[in-house]
Amino acid sequence: MTTPQPLPLGQKKPSPEDVSACADGCCAPDVPAVPDAAWIRNARIVRLLSWFSLVWMVLEGALGLVAGGVAGSVSLIGWALSSAVEGLASIIVIWRFTGSRTLSETAEGRAQKAVAISFWLLAPYIGIQSVIDLATGHRAENSLLGIVLTAASLIVMPVLGIAKHRLGARLNSGATAGEGTQNLLCAATAAAVLAGLAGNALFGAWWLDPVIGLIIAAVAVKEGREAWKGEDCC
Repeated sequence: MTTPQPLPLGQKKPSPEDVSACADGCCAPDVPAVPDAAWIRNARIVRLLSWFSLVWMVLEGALGLVAGGVAGSVSLIGWALSSAVEGLASIIVIWRFTGSRTLSETAEGRAQKAVAISFWLLAPYIGIQSVIDLATGHRAENSLLGIVLTAASLIVMPVLGIAKHRLGARLNSGATAGEGTQNLLCAATAAAVLAGLAGNALFGAWWLDPVIGLIIAAVAVKEGREAWKGEDCC
């Protein structure tokens, strides 16, 4: 009979729940007790991507508010305001992978829960505005700047979101995966704004934008709950 080998210093034996959670293949590979060069390199890439996301969100939010104000489009304004919450998630991940916190499990846990809270901050922005639009029969106005901004987000945000999900799995970082999910939600919200503009212009379907917005808000609540429980990555 094979004698069980002792675990490396600082490494915990996985619980039955951990083993069960990994059964579907969504867990990251085993993270070494002392992270190797590849792990450190991936952490640096995550930090750089989060900085890029933060700068993008600041520009997107500012220009979106201008476009929404000029066009009188509450959907564009709500979308622009949500950029502030998504930027908060980027700040959290930058904090997580800066200095000594890069190798801290405690910092990862705190960052993961902070990202979960940011999901819950995002949902009201989208959900409440969608209900108001439905109740008042508001029709989003056409805005060239708004169309360009949302179209750009449809290109950039999915790339960032998918990259962060993959890096989150490699680093076993739910905070990173959660930020990636917010990038994907940003793209989905941009698509909803575009769909609302196009549907209203072509078919008079003014209700399309707020209905999609309610669905996205519900997804944000769900993702926030899973991030809090540590299910974003593993």
